[in-house]
Amino acid sequence: MSEMTIQVEKRERTGKGGSRESRRKGMIPGVVYGAGKDSVAIQLDRKSFLELMKKSDSENPIFLLKLSDSGQERHAILRDLQKDPVSRMIIHLDFQRIEMNQKVHVTVPVELQGTAVGVKTEGGLLEFITRELKIECLPGDIPAHIEIDITGLHVGQHIEAGAIKLPEGVTLFDDAEKVIVTLGHVRTEDTGAEGDRAEPEVIKRGKTEEA
Repeated sequence: MSEMTIQVEKRERTGKGGSRESRRKGMIPGVVYGAGKDSVAIQLDRKSFLELMKKSDSENPIFLLKLSDSGQERHAILRDLQKDPVSRMIIHLDFQRIEMNQKVHVTVPVELQGTAVGVKTEGGLLEFITRELKIECLPGDIPAHIEIDITGLHVGQHIEAGAIKLPEGVTLFDDAEKVIVTLGHVRTEDTGAEGDRAEPEVIKRGKTEEA
């Protein structure tokens, strides 16, 4: 588990005006919601947040939000990170309150391990179809990624989500029949008319006459 501690402040002004004011001060506006409590508008230091994210080894880090000048703190998970489409600057953050002893639903990336035998010896073409999966687990058990060993995969075979061996404490919260990776034959393009293959060029022996 990746847990990061950061100081947050309550925002007195909400709406677009309040968000712009936060950004002018070098802060990122955001909101904390969930756990049966009212949503709270917050802001946090942009530089501190970016430094923490650079150190994170997970796409689902757990944050310990500490409310300035109050002594209050709460675990939360980042549910949405909004960026300006032009500048790519982070403009808003959505945090969901969590309990460390209650399971959460998150999406984690899939990573393929090894080289399939169908690629090595059978001339197959590997297609990586699903690159992330939804899972359920305790916050402390969230994996950085899900690894899939594809070394034994032959041409004509595929791997479905339900066949993946997940880490201890982690269960699939996705379609079990979802195809993750498939290994097919290399496709050849038809170049002849009406789908017929073009005849191979015949190389004549001896000298050829120049036009």
